[in-house]
Amino acid sequence: MVLLDICKNAKAAKPAMIKLSTKEKNGALLAVADGLIKDCSKILEANRIDYENGEKNGMNQGLLDRLKLDKKRVEAMAEGIREVSALEDPIGQEIEHFERPNGLKIKKIRVPLGVVGIIYESRPNVTADAFALTFKSGNVTILKGGSDAINSNIAITNSIRNTLQSLGITANAIQLIEATDRQVTTDFMKMKEYVDVLIPRGSAGLIRAVVENSNIPVIETGTGNCHIYVDKDADFQKAIPIIINAKTQRIGVCNAAESLIVHEDIMEKFLPEFEKAMKEHSVEVRADKPSKAYMSLAIDATEEDFGKEYLDYIISVKSVKSVDEAIDHINKYGTGHSEAIITENKDAADKFLALVDAACVYVNASTRFTDGFEFGFGAEIGISTQKLHARGPMGLKELTSYKYQICGNGQTRK
Repeated sequence: MVLLDICKNAKAAKPAMIKLSTKEKNGALLAVADGLIKDCSKILEANRIDYENGEKNGMNQGLLDRLKLDKKRVEAMAEGIREVSALEDPIGQEIEHFERPNGLKIKKIRVPLGVVGIIYESRPNVTADAFALTFKSGNVTILKGGSDAINSNIAITNSIRNTLQSLGITANAIQLIEATDRQVTTDFMKMKEYVDVLIPRGSAGLIRAVVENSNIPVIETGTGNCHIYVDKDADFQKAIPIIINAKTQRIGVCNAAESLIVHEDIMEKFLPEFEKAMKEHSVEVRADKPSKAYMSLAIDATEEDFGKEYLDYIISVKSVKSVDEAIDHINKYGTGHSEAIITENKDAADKFLALVDAACVYVNASTRFTDGFEFGFGAEIGISTQKLHARGPMGLKELTSYKYQICGNGQTRK
């Protein structure tokens, strides 16, 4: 199907989506979740083709991890959809109300954004997450996944569309652009007449391309150069497991830690423990000169290392003299995603929470919790690192706009 037809179909589906009741949406989501489990073997077979193609094309381990599906991950996709079905429907919610001196009664209520376009790379789970959130929030979605996951995305989308059709709900609530050439992506960014908002998810290059070339309003999701600062008053028994989790649980995700900052007062005791943990998990350490002196296997870090999202088994290390210097370093090199401090000092923690400029700021916890499911949103459409409209994990409410409803009794303006 040509791009223009897909966009026209999406716009035409908007009225039908607005008419769906909460009960109908929830029932459809539960059926879609069951459908994904039923179609699991088809989805995994399609994913196997994508994964083997990725290996042949030399895709790095982090991206292969993002691409790979197994039965557990398909079940997790289905569970995410069920979680969304159980959440409160934001559509029609009253945000505020007030009455003017002339008697006009004004309500501000949540409404869908409309047609939401999502451009993403190598993460087939996004297909299911994006559908669940956009559908529950009354939106229509057009998906443009990367060529690396095209077979997986087609299988997941077909499963969803078949379920919707069986329920008498428009299958065009979700459409996938199957063409994989870049020109189609560029053309998609120009479909302002049909698409209300565009959300990119993926590499810094993809996000930059969408921001710079789209004439559709963009909600920018960001790359994750996430830091963990180990303060002089840190509990090492908390710090080491947190770092291991944040760095190694999944290396190819935007909330993985890419940089360690350590207070100089504890380097002699802490860094040997840190290096041992990184060695056990096959993580390469790139350190500045002061910290490198306490680690036998670390290599020299460059200026580029401190601003890099590795998505790999690599971590940079920077030494600082104070929490203030750590904050300055993060605000200079961070991407506004997720930052953490490990400390038992409340004043240091409070300063870090107040002054670090990021969507999510943690005390004594892993950055890996920056996730819609972990925040109780069921899933997420992305992690917004901008400050307009939405910031952080984007759940149902972040996929709505609002309108004013004004009720009068014959008032006219003088």
